[in-house]
Amino acid sequence: MINPPLYDVTNISFAYDSALVINDLSFNLHKGKFYGIVGPNGCGKTTLLDLLIGNRAPKSGSISFMGNPVNSYRRSNLARRIGLVPQEFNTGFGYTVEEVVLMGRHPYIKRFASPSTEDWHHVNRAMKTIGIHELKDRYTNELSGGQKQRAVVARTLAQDTDVLIFDEATSSLDVKYTLQIFNVAGKLVQQDNRTIIAVIHNLNLAAAYCDEIVFMKDGGIHQFGPTEQVMTPETILNVFGVTTEVTRDPYNDKYQVSFQYLD
Repeated sequence: MINPPLYDVTNISFAYDSALVINDLSFNLHKGKFYGIVGPNGCGKTTLLDLLIGNRAPKSGSISFMGNPVNSYRRSNLARRIGLVPQEFNTGFGYTVEEVVLMGRHPYIKRFASPSTEDWHHVNRAMKTIGIHELKDRYTNELSGGQKQRAVVARTLAQDTDVLIFDEATSSLDVKYTLQIFNVAGKLVQQDNRTIIAVIHNLNLAAAYCDEIVFMKDGGIHQFGPTEQVMTPETILNVFGVTTEVTRDPYNDKYQVSFQYLD
């Protein structure tokens, strides 16, 4: 018996005023996989994420999540199932790192109630996993951009959802912390059967970590499938207009993209 899809996206389109951004997309996503969404700037990647989490509604077509229309869920119920790490998160002033991470537990805390022992367990575990526990009492306006973003990642981990969505979440991080977060995400997929859906700017990160990749171009899907099938020089040339070589490391079965720079 084939498991039903986690997401069933059917013929969706979306436009800002008269500008068509998403054009007749259809695909299925299944539980327990690491999905990458790649494509040039302006191709509709972030808009697609907004549609998947119910922040926007398609102008046509439908999106089902766990068998029901994504917009039929109460926001609090959806927040227990889907966690988002955005590109930017305005924490404002007056919040400590610990308080930001605790925001991830708000879907579970009743109005006017205090955080439970379980809530604090998730908060502390998330901070330790991302390596920011020593910063818990620091105010966010005292942090670097990279430290703030790690706090936002920890907030989403504390949310403890089956689906985690990353919108170029590591673009402000250095190599060490980028790899740390991708390693954490990979373990969530492999060990906990979570689902990761990540907009990724770096093709080598997508090649190394993703089980399947969606290549987007001009608001549509150019290629979608297992990484070893779609991460090809032909696809990259057609989508990004650059010449590459794609190789596989036989020792760790990871793929690597090398770019040919032209004068």
